[in-house]
Amino acid sequence: MIFLDEAKIHVRGGRGGNGCMAFRREKYVPLGGPSGGDGGDGGSVVLVGQGSRNTLYHLQFHSLYAAQRGRHGEGSNCTGKCGEDLEIAVPLGTVVYDRDSDEMLGEVLEDGQRLVVAAGGRGGRGNARFATATNQAPRRADPGREGDERFLRLELKLLADV
Repeated sequence: MIFLDEAKIHVRGGRGGNGCMAFRREKYVPLGGPSGGDGGDGGSVVLVGQGSRNTLYHLQFHSLYAAQRGRHGEGSNCTGKCGEDLEIAVPLGTVVYDRDSDEMLGEVLEDGQRLVVAAGGRGGRGNARFATATNQAPRRADPGREGDERFLRLELKLLADV
């Protein structure tokens, strides 16, 4: 088994889904109002402590770890589905640094501990959110926001067992 105590990875949170621009359409409702739903939030990239792991070797095979994007909003005020979080298993004692600023983001010390390293983007608002008393049929919807993107350096603290 190959032992590796330092790894460099690129992580990206999922983009939020776009808001929808839609209007209520029914047979006997001639002027239905806005019914565009909001977009779903993007997934986050999370490091999870795992006591059975003892090396960072499994992380060197992927250049990019990207979480799932949120789904777009739909008509009838349907909100888009949120993207799933991407969980990366790391051994206990892993210290996480931002590679660009050399800032320590945190460390994973316990089994099952979760550390969010790249948050997902927020979903956009649908046109139903922009309705006011003076603008009852807005033709506007927000796009989803980008998720965080980071280059990380992971170091494994080793304790000698003599």
